[in-house]
Amino acid sequence: MMSTKQIPMKNGVGASCVVISALPVADMTVLDYFSQRFEHVSLAQWQQRFEQGEVVDAQAQAILPNALLADFLTQKIFYYRHVPNEVAIPFEASIVYENEHIVVADKPHFLPVMPGGQYLHETLLVRLRMQLNYPDLTPVHRIDRETAGLVLLVKNASVRGAYQALFRERLVEKQYEAIAKWRPEYHFPFEHASRLAENGDFFRMAEVEGMANATTILDVLQHNDEWAHYVLKPITGKRHQLRVHMAALGMPILNDGFYPQAKPMSMQDYAQPLQLLAKKMAFIDPVTQEKFDFYSQLSLWNIHEIYLT
Repeated sequence: MMSTKQIPMKNGVGASCVVISALPVADMTVLDYFSQRFEHVSLAQWQQRFEQGEVVDAQAQAILPNALLADFLTQKIFYYRHVPNEVAIPFEASIVYENEHIVVADKPHFLPVMPGGQYLHETLLVRLRMQLNYPDLTPVHRIDRETAGLVLLVKNASVRGAYQALFRERLVEKQYEAIAKWRPEYHFPFEHASRLAENGDFFRMAEVEGMANATTILDVLQHNDEWAHYVLKPITGKRHQLRVHMAALGMPILNDGFYPQAKPMSMQDYAQPLQLLAKKMAFIDPVTQEKFDFYSQLSLWNIHEIYLT
């Protein structure tokens, strides 16, 4: 089998891949295949991408639009995604720490970590690849687009697995902060554990019956009669875990557009960021054995200055 050459990035964006496992129609061209498989992209747009060398084979060689799909059966074809009229996100990440192996970034609210959907260049990963000139830079964990705070990225593949293992084996101490309604009936700190699963509504999660697979320790920093500034320590790392747990406890995080109920999708209101912050990350570096304690320089709203209409 022909080996795959490393496909270069373009403007910090890696190539996507399809594998031709079967022929939909005899004598179909590669251009026809792409225009039918990705109907949201017009035939003219695909024609332009082929002409610009943005559809390539496993050897990173440009494929002609009239090439027969049969010639690529069981092979990989790579292409570069475009996001037309991608909206610029007017917030910048900062670098908390950097050495030869890792980058710790402080991500603002609204900026996605990874490309996906309507976000491509306006993502933490692509911005940092361009800014730092590290094409192999890769995050080893993620936080929600709506959440602000610390993200750990690794510069090269040779050590990536070691840092991913930190999160997989729960060797990273993570601490979040959140703003939500004050609930005096709870005795802090306390632990909340439940079973989380997809609820069939887009990508939202929900608490369901069964053995717990998600655990969070909750405490409070300060409060007034209406609002509280909470400290959340996730023991596990399920998707949307903190948001689901807070909503289930009757104190949904302020400005959460998905929990407890999903709000209609509309233009993002930059004045109302989700009040959730990945504040602290601590671990023993698996390569250098150095003990790291990182803290976000970002902050949430002052609970004594929240006046909602």
